[in-house]
Amino acid sequence: MNQPLQFSTADLPPQDRANGWTSVISEAYFPLQLQFRESLKFTGQLSRMSMGHVSLSRLTSAPANYERRKKHVREARQEEYLITIPKSSAVEFRQLGRDVRCEPGGFILERGDEPYRFMYERPNDLFVAKVSKAALSERVRQPDRFCARVFNATTGTANLFVSMVQHGHDQFASSGPAAGETIGRQLLELLGLALEAETGVEVSGASAVRAAHLQRVDQFIRGNLKNHDLSPDLIAEGCGVSKRYLHDLFKDVNGTVSQQIRDKRLIAARDRLGNIGNVTIAEVSYRFGFADQAQFSRLFKARFGMPPSEYRACYFRTEPVAATEVAI
Repeated sequence: MNQPLQFSTADLPPQDRANGWTSVISEAYFPLQLQFRESLKFTGQLSRMSMGHVSLSRLTSAPANYERRKKHVREARQEEYLITIPKSSAVEFRQLGRDVRCEPGGFILERGDEPYRFMYERPNDLFVAKVSKAALSERVRQPDRFCARVFNATTGTANLFVSMVQHGHDQFASSGPAAGETIGRQLLELLGLALEAETGVEVSGASAVRAAHLQRVDQFIRGNLKNHDLSPDLIAEGCGVSKRYLHDLFKDVNGTVSQQIRDKRLIAARDRLGNIGNVTIAEVSYRFGFADQAQFSRLFKARFGMPPSEYRACYFRTEPVAATEVAI
């Protein structure tokens, strides 16, 4: 992930501040076209830190317009999302034909692989989390469906997510890299739960019922990953649905129940390997229900592009490696 970043326009002469802000925004997020109300009077500060698969930043600035254009999208190397949390004043956002206004107390999800416009007319204080589509897709199905929508973050899991973003940013300097990795994973989990809590808001009837059942099944699987007896039969019984209906649900996500169990176990095992400790690979493989270490290593490599031993070595030698997304 990116190295820590600290920037302030106060360190630049007035004539260089607009270009300096444009440059640091591109480094922190991705290339954008910026417009300023008064470029010579513009002021801004930005800090960014890496928490595993989450890049977390805070920016305070005078009013500005940000535009992600088609030329920027064509040059993108990977699909990423921004989760923007305004703290001082409202932001206006347009993407995918939707215009939304997000007041403090909410957040929005932005696709980096689609053009958009983003602006605030008053000085603002924003927290922004940047995550890859691969990482977010491990926690929530089809995250694109949540883009360009305003999420209420005053209650529930969304409020926990926003609170943790703020506390994680404030405490990062004193927490150390290992704690930062853990916080990053927890942020992704909370974000996934907050998004899934909105499932069915824009649908009705049978689709909403299926979405609710699928969410309950997903939560049951996540809560029983260490149970060696986890199976379609156990899931169907635990969620109060028939086994036939359970298998039918997963046609909506282009997979099978067994594939979902295996995939979530691999992700959980990968996250465990990223924690500092003396737990062995064999212990991790057994803990998450794999028959033996050889089977675990084979499946892990097929899913993430490298065996678990190499992943752990790379992880603790330098920065976290970006595991390759492999469909299974």
